[in-house]
Amino acid sequence: MSIHINQTYQQSALPAVSNMDIERPQTMKENKENEDCIDYSQRAQWLRAAVLGANDGLVSTASLMMGVGAVKEDVKLMVLTGFAGLIAGACSMAIGEYVSVYSQLDIELAQIKRDNVANKNEEAESADKENLPNPFQAAGASAIAFSLGAMVPLLAASFIRDHKVRLGVVTGATSLALLVFGGLGAVLGKAPLVKSSLRVLIGGWIAMAITYGLTKLIGTSGL
Repeated sequence: MSIHINQTYQQSALPAVSNMDIERPQTMKENKENEDCIDYSQRAQWLRAAVLGANDGLVSTASLMMGVGAVKEDVKLMVLTGFAGLIAGACSMAIGEYVSVYSQLDIELAQIKRDNVANKNEEAESADKENLPNPFQAAGASAIAFSLGAMVPLLAASFIRDHKVRLGVVTGATSLALLVFGGLGAVLGKAPLVKSSLRVLIGGWIAMAITYGLTKLIGTSGL
């Protein structure tokens, strides 16, 4: 009798384990697996239109201004050249992105139509069309991003009269922005931060150096 009472007491003293306590570790594990399975490649489209567009505007405008600064010391000419590059580049990026995305849209629409004609499923066709890329959105994002990147060297050069100091400030501001854009792209795309930033920075330096050097060579040779 006493043995039975002791067993009953020991069983009642044990903490109750609910189904919630059992399911909680499994739920946490599933959430962690879902976070690890995020497909960061889905961000490629708007990353390309935003971060890379800004990087293009930054490098092309800075290189253009450095090329003009290699042969002319006039600040007004340098800024006007950069502004013209901003307008031309933004329009070119927008039109190019629009044509590219619209071509992709036509191909995907044709494929959806062929698939749904074979399956005779009109509801699936409407659902698929909602996930298609927007050419106008892509064009606008590219133009805005390019313009924002191009504003960095323009603002850096606008208020400095000394020619050599102006070139140095443009180079420094552009280098800093290149590091920021490279790091931002790496963080959003889950790529190596230092490697990505340095790659973008070195690429920008090469572009500015080549433009400056060749323009200086042609300008001094009298061609």
